[in-house]
This record gives sequence, structure tokens and C-alpha cells, in this order.
Amino acid sequence: MTNPAIQNDLSYNRRILSRMRINNVPAEGENEVNNELANRMSLFYAEATPMLKTLSDATTKFVSENKNLPIENTTDCLSTMASVCRVMLETPQYRSRFTNEETVSFCLRVMVGVIILYDHVHPVGTFAKTSKIDMKSCIKVLKDQPPNSIEGLLNALRYTTKHLNDETTSKQIRSMLQ
Repeated sequence: MTNPAIQNDLSYNRRILSRMRINNVPAEGENEVNNELANRMSLFYAEATPMLKTLSDATTKFVSENKNLPIENTTDCLSTMASVCRVMLETPQYRSRFTNEETVSFCLRVMVGVIILYDHVHPVGTFAKTSKIDMKSCIKVLKDQPPNSIEGLLNALRYTTKHLNDETTSKQIRSMLQ
């Protein structure tokens, strides 16, 4: 989401390699990316959040292929991870133990990532009242951070979740994400 130019760079590289092949200009050793790999890379980077999309698809596939495992096993794990991150960030006693500011950023990213995964895997999503994730508190933790560091995370919640615009989502949560 923060580097959309990568798709343009990939397209430019593919055009240059195509021209080189047409003009019989030899590629420089093993640096050339074959067409199949370039096409797969292009499809991967076409997503707003490619890695999160891949994780979401893999988690959804795992849940759907393993019907013998209750879906609650997966959603409980995801909601626990989100809660642990939230509590570590909102509790001054725990947060003071972080010696590196990158740890805070990492915890925020993990929290948002597992919220999105939960939303994709759980039938009613993360924004429903029955969700095991306290979304109001999670959004509050995000909004308590410096604004320039969390805009991408808020955008990820706004644009990559499945159930934000469902009628079961409270107006308060929607307004918090506006």
C-alpha cells in the first residue's frame, strides 16, 4: 500500500526485456526474469497488500480444507494474538519494557494483520458484536500512536477487511475508522 510504484517498475522492466528480445540483445547473465515469473510477480503486486492477501488466502484455504478442525481453533488463536498485542501496547507497564521503537511498530502491524486475517476467516468477521476481538480498543490503540506511523495500518483495516461495511458493524466503529 505504501509503495504502489513497484508495479510500474515491474512493468517497465518487462517492456525493456521484451524489446531486448525483439532486438536480439543478449540479457546480462542470470539477471533476466522469465515471462512466467514476471507475470506471477505482477499478479502478486497488483494487490494493495500482497503479502496480507496471500496470508489471508492461505488461512482461508486451510480452514476450508480442514473441516475436521473447528474454525474456532483458528479464530481463537488469531483473536488471542490481537488481544496480546493490544494489551502490550495499551498497558504502560508492559510498553515500557520495549527498548526499541521498532518493537512497537511490529506489534501494531501484527495486531492489524491478525485482525484482517480473523475478518477473512470468521463467518461474521471481526467487526460484529460477537467477535472475540475488541475492535474499539484496538482502533483506540492505533489512534494513540503518532499519526504518520499508523495511517497505512488504518488504511489496511479500512480497505482490506471483508466485513467493515456489513450492517452488523456498529456505527461507532465505522466512524472511528473514517
